[in-house]
Amino acid sequence: MSALLQVKGMSAWYGAIRALYELDLSIEKGGVTALLGANGAGKTTTLRAICNMIRRSGSTVLDGTDITRRSTEDIVRMGVAHVPEGRGTFVALTVEENLKLAFHIRRDHAEARRDMELVFEYFPRLKERIRQQAGTLSGGEQQMLAIARALMIRPRLMLLDEPSFGLAPLVVQEIFRILRRINAEEHVSMLIVEQNAALALDLADHVYLLETGSVVTSGPSAMVQNDETLRKAYLGY
Repeated sequence: MSALLQVKGMSAWYGAIRALYELDLSIEKGGVTALLGANGAGKTTTLRAICNMIRRSGSTVLDGTDITRRSTEDIVRMGVAHVPEGRGTFVALTVEENLKLAFHIRRDHAEARRDMELVFEYFPRLKERIRQQAGTLSGGEQQMLAIARALMIRPRLMLLDEPSFGLAPLVVQEIFRILRRINAEEHVSMLIVEQNAALALDLADHVYLLETGSVVTSGPSAMVQNDETLRKAYLGY
């Protein structure tokens, strides 16, 4: 596989506070990469920096195109979908209205409507609640809606921030099953930040371990799964 996203020397700041230190990342086309580490390691910041949502330095290349200085909106239009921690749905809008927000960046609305039906194949529960206000959905349904809305832009890369946060174990299993299916069937690459390291490692084929804003090691997921010292040192299990 070849790289879809290449990040080189990425540093990032919140005001005067430096949060990332010269990160190098590579996300393969069609691959699933996990970004793991303790709270405060810089995982969420990395996703935000890729989308140019905070001040950063270094270079970011998407499928051969330098997106370092592109706006967040341009990066979305180029096929990078960010699913933030805490769902990020518009709670006052219905399920359908949330999904139709993608129409603002999709030129072919007929094609977008067909994609909505595809989304409902992955998330039939959302079709049952199509007229329901997003704020009245359960936490799991809101997370499904956030992922579904990201799918509506036809992403090449999905950045998923804590998709299991605050959800019941059975709901988490269902969401990760759907993510695996999306990756396999739609060939959408994924970069996933997840506190449930065992779950993320099971989904991902590659992993980066972060500590205080720096990559401490990276490699195949099996490497971390089979290395008890690494798991205890950086993942706490």
